[in-house]
Amino acid sequence: MKPVRVVTLWWVLLLVSRLGATRKGAPEEASFYYGSFPLGFSWGVGSSAFQTEGAWDQDGKGPSIWDAFTHSGKGKVLGDETADVACDGYYKVQEDIVLLRELHVSHYRFSLSWPRLLPTGVRADKVNKRGIKFYNDFIDALLKSNITPIVTLHHWDLPQLLQVKCGGWQNVSMISYFRDYADLCFEAFGDRVKHWVTFSDPRTMAEKGYETGRHAPGLQLHGTGLYTAAHHIIKAHAQAWHSYNSTWRGKQQGLVGISLNCDWGEPMDISSPKDIEAAERYLQFCLGWFANPIYAGDYPQVMKDRIGKKSAEQGLDMSRLPVFSLQEKSYIKGTSDFLGLGHYTTRYITERNYPSRQGPSYQNDRDLVELVDPNWPDLGSKWLYSVPWGFRRLLHFAQTQYGNPPIYVTENGASQKLHCTQLCDEWRIQYLKGYINEMLKAIKDGVNIKGYTSWSLLDKFEWEKGYSDRYGFYYVEFNNRNKPRYPKASVQYYKKIITANGFPNPREVESWYLKALETCSINNQMLAAEPLLSHMQMVTEIMVPTVCTLCILISAVLLLLLLRGQS
Repeated sequence: MKPVRVVTLWWVLLLVSRLGATRKGAPEEASFYYGSFPLGFSWGVGSSAFQTEGAWDQDGKGPSIWDAFTHSGKGKVLGDETADVACDGYYKVQEDIVLLRELHVSHYRFSLSWPRLLPTGVRADKVNKRGIKFYNDFIDALLKSNITPIVTLHHWDLPQLLQVKCGGWQNVSMISYFRDYADLCFEAFGDRVKHWVTFSDPRTMAEKGYETGRHAPGLQLHGTGLYTAAHHIIKAHAQAWHSYNSTWRGKQQGLVGISLNCDWGEPMDISSPKDIEAAERYLQFCLGWFANPIYAGDYPQVMKDRIGKKSAEQGLDMSRLPVFSLQEKSYIKGTSDFLGLGHYTTRYITERNYPSRQGPSYQNDRDLVELVDPNWPDLGSKWLYSVPWGFRRLLHFAQTQYGNPPIYVTENGASQKLHCTQLCDEWRIQYLKGYINEMLKAIKDGVNIKGYTSWSLLDKFEWEKGYSDRYGFYYVEFNNRNKPRYPKASVQYYKKIITANGFPNPREVESWYLKALETCSINNQMLAAEPLLSHMQMVTEIMVPTVCTLCILISAVLLLLLLRGQS
């Protein structure tokens, strides 16, 4: 009964904070808070290797599971798109660093490509020196521009040969392979990189990769595969942290954490104990699944109880949720110097019991339904609604659940409306304004937030959605082989927030908005001229060599005629 009392207390405290509010709003949003972030607060943007780099088989890089997944066709990615070129970021490092300087960011969060550094995934096989050089040069260029690198070791692009060889994260041997890879990165880059993220959003990696099959490696091991994958990922994270702690921390003085993504879950009926418990369960199956072992040594009790009960009802001898030994619990607990938190939107949660006879699945194990309010601003994606107040609540939840850890917001952003190529992204500006302000309120409340990463620097390959969703501050023209970048209005707005380190006063904040929209009108004209410029470039690329060839031929003929005349 103890966990239930703790849960109820949390939601009672939340209910008290909401007295006098209507369900269409929230008291947190009643007034905009003008103020500054703490001195030294770190502002940044982010990306990942597979989504932006391209050069999928260049300079010694090995294939990843996402290369295999996208190359297989079969409608796995919208439009059968691939990331073979993506943003061409591998060849545009200096150009993209100029964009980072333009934004005035303090840090840039990016990921290393495991198969670019270790083509087979195994350090003992081969280390790709050209991959090491690429990231060395990139890190040096960032530091030269006074931009702090926040480096993710693994953002979903597992070496394909590890998937073929041992079944990827279904195999316990992945733990040691990951530790060896992490050690290579600490050794090669740790003298300059002081902020490490082991895994980015491992919940989605496990759920979509091993449960629904919508992501690479595309397996549908319902109700089992995702829990096994997560179990090994958590152990791999802990081994990497311990390796850094015992071998590298003394001389490098860096930090190692993990980035966990979770939407906020709000009870549909705040007076219903079942909805309150369902909302708590939603958060534990989402954030607590990975955070609880790292901060408390074991899976959330509600996960152990629910999955164990359903497993027994399905005739299984043991729970589908793996078990940590006492030694493992002690080893995993405390393996994070900071909590990376990714967040995008909110859901209303209500209780729904799924009979065990329907078979094992993550959805059935949770016994809940996710709903949205039709009044929430729709940003174009089917799943992403702008609900700023949920962000503040999630930050408070993380603070109270995990002992007030240092928090870096590692992902937060809004995708562009479908089929809209305009650069005047007012909806993204409103999203940024609302979410960043709720984060400022959370800091004012006492949440220990150290930095904020807006997602993302560029439009990029968006996994199973191909290039249909655009999260970038910079619009990328993917149909142009040079992949030119154009700033959206949100670039100017975010830059103003960074420069002011917050929101000074109503008049100034409003002027940022107006100025941003003025700037994007000019940029739209540049984008509109892009097809003409591309056509001219193509004509030039064809005509110039042709004319040069003709000139050479004519010169040769004239010279021949001249020589004949002299003879």
